[in-house]
Amino acid sequence: MTVPILRRLADLRAQHATWIRAGEVVGVVPTMGALHAGHLSLVEAAKATCDRVIVTIFVNPRQFNSPEDLAKYPRTERADAEKLAPFDVDVVYVPDPDQIYPDGYATSVSVEGITDVLEGTFRPGHFDGVATVVAKLFLQTGAHKAFFGEKDFQQLMVVRRMARDLDIPIEVVGCPTVREDSGLAMSSRNMRLSVEALEKAGRLYPIMTGCADRLAAGETFDQIEPEARAALQAAGFGEVEYLDLRCADTLAPLQTPTRPARLLVAAWLDGVRLIDNIAVPQLSD
Repeated sequence: MTVPILRRLADLRAQHATWIRAGEVVGVVPTMGALHAGHLSLVEAAKATCDRVIVTIFVNPRQFNSPEDLAKYPRTERADAEKLAPFDVDVVYVPDPDQIYPDGYATSVSVEGITDVLEGTFRPGHFDGVATVVAKLFLQTGAHKAFFGEKDFQQLMVVRRMARDLDIPIEVVGCPTVREDSGLAMSSRNMRLSVEALEKAGRLYPIMTGCADRLAAGETFDQIEPEARAALQAAGFGEVEYLDLRCADTLAPLQTPTRPARLLVAAWLDGVRLIDNIAVPQLSD
C-alpha cells in the first residue's frame, strides 16, 4: 500500500475539508521522521481513537541549538513511508520548508515557566522552536487530537500548555515510552550509537528504576543523587547535564515523591545526548 504524501498546505486543507464535512475525527502524530517503534505506537494510538490520521514529518531547524546537530539528524523519508504503510494512515504531511516558514516569517511562540528548567537550561530557545512549529502543525492539520510520547515529558507539558493558552481546540494525548529490550527509550538519536555504545546506553534505565525504588522506599533525592551520577559514569556515560526529581504537574523540584513525580535525566554517551524519564511511585501520607 502506498501512503499518500502531501507537501503543500493547500493540498492538505483540501483533503481535510472532506473529512470535516463527513463529521470525522482527525488525529495527528507530529514527528521529525527517522521513525521507530515508539513513533509507530503513537500511530496505533491515533488509529484506535480517530477516523483519520495524519503523520507529519518535518525536521524543524528552529528547535536545534547546534547546526551540527541539525545536519546530523537522520532524514529517512522513504523508509519512514514504508514503515507507515501497514498502518493505513490517511496522509503523510511532509511540508516543504516554505509551507512552515515562508519568506518574511517573523513569529515565535514562547511558553514561560516550565521551559526555564531541565531541557530549557541546556538548550536555550529549543522550546520556542518546538512550540512554534507544533502550533503551526496543529493549525495546519486542523486535527482534533494530537499524539506525543512521554519520553519527551517536558515537551509534552509545553505542548499542552501552549495549546491551552492559545485556545487551540485540540486534545493532546500522552502515550507511554516504548523501550528496547534493555530498557533504553527508543529515540531517533539511538541510530547514531555504535553497538558497543548501545550496550552501555541500556544501563541507563536500570539505574533510573533503582533510584525510583529507593525514593519510593523513603530515601530523599539528595541521598541518592551522588550514587546515581557515579553509577552513570561507571556505566560509561560522560557529562550528566541533569538528573532531577520533579513534580509531574509543575516540574517543581522535589526531595521525595509526595506528589505525582518524574525522575528525569539527560546524559551524553559517545557524542550523543540521551534523555529519559520515568514515573516515581508516590509516597502515601
